[in-house]
Amino acid sequence: MEKQIQALQEILDRGKRIVFFTGAGASTESGIPDFRSVDGLYQQQYDYPPEEIISHHFFESNPKEFYRFYRSRMLYPNARPNAAHRLMAELEKTGRCLGVVTQNIDNLHTLAGSQHVAELHGSIMRNYCVNCHHEEGLDFILKTEDLPRCPVCGGLMKPDVVLYEEALDEAVMDRALTWIQQSDVLIICGTSLSVYPAASMVRYFYGDQLVVINKTATSMDKNADLHILAPLAETLAQLHV
Repeated sequence: MEKQIQALQEILDRGKRIVFFTGAGASTESGIPDFRSVDGLYQQQYDYPPEEIISHHFFESNPKEFYRFYRSRMLYPNARPNAAHRLMAELEKTGRCLGVVTQNIDNLHTLAGSQHVAELHGSIMRNYCVNCHHEEGLDFILKTEDLPRCPVCGGLMKPDVVLYEEALDEAVMDRALTWIQQSDVLIICGTSLSVYPAASMVRYFYGDQLVVINKTATSMDKNADLHILAPLAETLAQLHV
């Protein structure tokens, strides 16, 4: 492991256009559970499968059950950035990190100080009325009970997160793809690369060094110049900018 950390440090030191591609594993060490691990949400028992609850059709047909699950299992307002988020933010300040492409909706990258973040699946921090598009922050959802209603028109509020059956935002995708294509170092971290179309974006990397850091195997391990099978924050905490 020591040799791997040294090799990763050397890659970071040489990199001039670094991009991080992060998934749920970037936030588990901040106390936010992922979906697909042994203890993840998909392994727990609910009246409906989690992947059905967080789908577009379920939100429309059963918003009360959607919000019961969403508030109890997907909102962690007290979570704070860990060593991984902080290192990415510090690297951005040096001008050598183009940005962070994340599948996470928890806002921890921004909270850590990263300013160039492409949130492929949206953010819990933003919510909008499905009728008049009035916007509210996370506190509005946390303070309301039952169904959150728009204070302007009374319509149902929806989190600005990409549910199953919904398309990713094209502008966010374009920004993320541009960063990946321009990067000389791509670090895929904390993701099993099992959620599409987000996972397919890493195939557009044409740079020099591909790094994969994850606790479990991914589809890109065989392509990586450096593969580290370990928790992300624990790994990046050993590096310096």
